[in-house]
Amino acid sequence: MDEQTRIELEAAAFRRLRQHLLEDRPEVQNIDLMNLAGFCRNCLSRWYGEAAAERGIEIGKDEAREIFYGMPFEDWKAMHQTEATDSQKASFETSFKENVLDKDSKK
Repeated sequence: MDEQTRIELEAAAFRRLRQHLLEDRPEVQNIDLMNLAGFCRNCLSRWYGEAAAERGIEIGKDEAREIFYGMPFEDWKAMHQTEATDSQKASFETSFKENVLDKDSKK
């Protein structure tokens, strides 16, 4: 497989993942994704912004989220997110530390 085809297939897979998380399963909470998988929709938007930065394109956190979600993040939250339970919040603290903070400190 040539490089351009690989890139196009990876981009198509990303678009399908985004569609699944935003359109097919919007009821799945970000906190549950983070606690179970170590990433969530916000991580994907952050990775998008980081990929842009690697190419010299500056995109802020809010702009990256709006690009990924297709709307301002606050609108998404109001439409789809529920208040996290104390148990979810406790699990999130551990997951966020392991999957975001510890990884960021190794860069």
